[in-house]
Amino acid sequence: MDITPGKEIVKPAHKTSNHFGGEFKHWFGGVHFKFPTFKHDHPPVINVNEVADEQMTLGQKVADKVAATVGSWPFIITQSIILASWIILNTIAWIYKWDPYPYILLNLALSFQAAYAAPFVMMSQNRQEEKDRLTAQNDYTCDVKGEEEIRHIMGHLDHQDTLILQIIKRLEAQHEEMLLRLRELDPEMAKRLGTDIKEVTQELLEADNDISGNS
Repeated sequence: MDITPGKEIVKPAHKTSNHFGGEFKHWFGGVHFKFPTFKHDHPPVINVNEVADEQMTLGQKVADKVAATVGSWPFIITQSIILASWIILNTIAWIYKWDPYPYILLNLALSFQAAYAAPFVMMSQNRQEEKDRLTAQNDYTCDVKGEEEIRHIMGHLDHQDTLILQIIKRLEAQHEEMLLRLRELDPEMAKRLGTDIKEVTQELLEADNDISGNS
């Protein structure tokens, strides 16, 4: 049986004879099952990192490169070796000392380095904070989209449950009508059929309870 959204009539998935089609139509009284339709109109999924990288200016790229270099172990190790060599050479040098103690030239060079490196690092941090804000906004948009889709799915499932209950009620009514006619023709056979149906129903209920208890 093919029951899909957008189709107003429940149709058998395979070919049947005209006699069975007439019985099927008689079971449901010519009722058309109409499913709700939803318009999934959402903006496309955006990779925030790619968009941010495409919109980067030359200054932002330089700031990121400088910040990545300054905040790395190779830079720290290299700078430590240079500082140690500078201090040792100016301390033990017997002939020429270009920066004797208290190493004023070294302090001036480090001050220049800190003065120029700090703005680069701050620019890189500001750009990263802006990217984080865009990422958070994109996550919020995706959450809202997912919540809306889940609400539509739950509504669709509720509608399907309602249709299934209606089908079951109609089948039960047809079953009672068939038993009534069978009692008129053969009461003994109708009694045995009713007993068998009750046993099968009881077994199904017990199996359902076992599954619910295990879950």
